[in-house]
Amino acid sequence: MFVAFCDSHLGKLTLLEENEALCGLRFGADCPKFAELSVTPLLSEAQKQLQAYFDKRLFAFHLPLVFHGTPFQERVWNELLKIKYGEVISYQELAARVGNFKACRAVGLANNRNPIAVIVPCHRVVGKSGALTGYAGGLHIKQYLLYLEQNHG
Repeated sequence: MFVAFCDSHLGKLTLLEENEALCGLRFGADCPKFAELSVTPLLSEAQKQLQAYFDKRLFAFHLPLVFHGTPFQERVWNELLKIKYGEVISYQELAARVGNFKACRAVGLANNRNPIAVIVPCHRVVGKSGALTGYAGGLHIKQYLLYLEQNHG
């Protein structure tokens, strides 16, 4: 596994690569003990795409991703990738999209465990009323990301 750090509008981000696919984006500078610090071509490309996203020049990421979770979590994370830039959906709608509209809490937990923040846009999921609820990086980051996307003109 390789790790690289990226400066962003949110502070330091940690990028993780495994088998030539991005497997993690974490907030802060957090180097796992089992990772080798190296700016691989993929991690360099991820840094470029993140910079373009924060500069409002990129509206969809194009990076190979790999998930490590339960089958349900992976369904949720793959469904998150289908939410377009600037759009939001409710946890209930996301639950319906993965096949069980009553699984709002399970969807929320899967969202919270999203290993590739920002790129897998769990920030685009809000409460049924439209209220911002829960975000592993903190609600202020979720609010910032949604503002960035909804005010890109």
